[in-house]
Amino acid sequence: MLLTVSKRVDFSASRRLFSPRLSLQENRSLFGQESTARHGTGRNYVAWFVFSGQPDATTGMLINISEIKERAGSVIDRGYDHRFLNEDNPAFSSVAPTSENIARQLLADVAPLFRDNAAQLTAVHLRETPERSATAYASGTTEANYWFEFSAARRTRSPRLSDAENQNLFGVSVHEHGHNYRARLTLKNEHASPEPLAANMRIISVLDSVRKQLDHKNLSRDVEALRDRPTTTESLARFLLECCRAELSTLARVRLHERDDFFAEAWGDGRMLLGMRESFSAAHRLQVASFSSEQNVELFGKCNNPRGHGHRYLTEATITGEYDRATGALFSFDQMRKAIDDALNPWRDKHLDLETPEFGSRPSTGENIVRALWPKLDAALQQQLVRLRLWETDNNRFTLRRS
Repeated sequence: MLLTVSKRVDFSASRRLFSPRLSLQENRSLFGQESTARHGTGRNYVAWFVFSGQPDATTGMLINISEIKERAGSVIDRGYDHRFLNEDNPAFSSVAPTSENIARQLLADVAPLFRDNAAQLTAVHLRETPERSATAYASGTTEANYWFEFSAARRTRSPRLSDAENQNLFGVSVHEHGHNYRARLTLKNEHASPEPLAANMRIISVLDSVRKQLDHKNLSRDVEALRDRPTTTESLARFLLECCRAELSTLARVRLHERDDFFAEAWGDGRMLLGMRESFSAAHRLQVASFSSEQNVELFGKCNNPRGHGHRYLTEATITGEYDRATGALFSFDQMRKAIDDALNPWRDKHLDLETPEFGSRPSTGENIVRALWPKLDAALQQQLVRLRLWETDNNRFTLRRS
């Protein structure tokens, strides 16, 4: 199992998408209008610093999150926050400050600060806008993410099943209904190249073309390419992958949200994932029983408040499995929701340390919570769980993956 801890740090900056190595026309072709912003245009960035390793058996912590904020924050304060990146940060004097390049540079700047830690910085995820983000990995791989939205109606059904079979499988969803869909395309580069994976304008053109096919359409009736295939979220994600991969050779996967708490993800290698989010509220106190009061306060700070404190936790369970071409489904939506609810219900509105058996003898850190939740969920999901995420707050995330 692979455990990661992620810390969010925000900053604001201006930048011009422009590479001095290219001509004005080449820059315009790559970056569009933003290449002409000679004095910069602004962004409110969100950076996630992702650390991996094994948690300490006593404290339950992989890394002290406050250290991430302090050290990574100092790098951002010195070279990124409220800066014109092209001129105020030497790293971007000859390289366009794209999302991928900023993520890559943050990784290079911050990783050495944790060289002596047991936990190592393995990735930096950077969100530039709701439509654009990127991830740089310590392996040298980078990913560029492009989001787009469309609204459409559908009947969740498969033309390969009878009416009775569709009704039994999809329930009320067989009736016409609609969603505000949000799709993410992830382009992958295995090499540490500062040049874009594809021209922004070309990608935008591909997204616009796909959106026109689907937006404000009845997917079950109006889109000819979908008439002979199931109109499930899984099937639609595969359809988007097929449509876009013909134009974007580096496209690795497509995620499709039909709602904020449910998505399907189709991968270029044939894999299919299904993800679902659910929240729960609980109280806890971070404390190591064998430590003195002074040691606990030094390690956990205000999280060691004797009367406890609480969070509205958010979980995200992601499964994989065999995609059924006849039904267009990977797993039953209702069964997945029930499995998650059944796993979380014993913790809802409880003090985790005082009222649950899982944390009577170990600290209720995010690392320990996600590790305690995994076996409960995995068993209920037929051992198909591949990733489990837990947000303690908007800024702190804990993730467990099947290695």
